[in-house]
Amino acid sequence: MQRGLPALALAALPLLAITPPASADTSAAAVAATPAPVGTAGGAGVRAPLPLFEAIDKLSVEEEHRAGYKRDLYKHWNRGLNAGDGCDTRKEVILAEAGVAPQVAAGCKLTGGSWRSAYDNVVVTDAARLDVDHFVPLAEVYDSERTPWSAARREAYANDQGSPDTLIAVSAASNRSKADKDPAEWLPSDGSYHCTYAATWVGTKLRWDLAVDDAEREALLGLAEDCSTTTVVYEPAP
Repeated sequence: MQRGLPALALAALPLLAITPPASADTSAAAVAATPAPVGTAGGAGVRAPLPLFEAIDKLSVEEEHRAGYKRDLYKHWNRGLNAGDGCDTRKEVILAEAGVAPQVAAGCKLTGGSWRSAYDNVVVTDAARLDVDHFVPLAEVYDSERTPWSAARREAYANDQGSPDTLIAVSAASNRSKADKDPAEWLPSDGSYHCTYAATWVGTKLRWDLAVDDAEREALLGLAEDCSTTTVVYEPAP
């Protein structure tokens, strides 16, 4: 994933450091040859780097529970971290992930700029053609809550900018192809991103103490077989 930060972007928070195999795409700031040490830039709560297999083993395996899900249980988008900039969380993520910064007009109207969509390796030059995706989709979060979350925790997840990986700006087409599917049901069309995708999915679930179901776990383990050098660092959500 690209994490280039323009002047208006949020401060970098390297909470999930992922080391891909040598053949994988290494252009993203979330992909690092040497994960951040515990207790440094990521904060005192950052967990030590784990091989992807070990990180998967830390996930609780439970049945999903979709009954009662409604998207509006997860309030988004809120005012974002910079309440005075006129941009909501969605626009702040788009600004943070721009490879070429867009022009920002009143009301946080964006023109110009350039983004690389990690799911399909497509370059997008119109912010209106971007979706900001919840890396673990909201319906999947609901399925995976180990105990029912409060409204405040659900809003915190839906607008999480404490990790650079919970939210990601991608092409609208790739996001709508993914919808609310987990890795047993959908993977990015860009195969070089699969190790990063698996590690970020696992790290996000660990950050938010979310469970996986059997099929999801088996799919992640299958991906890990081809990602022997991939490691995950995560920080539990507040």
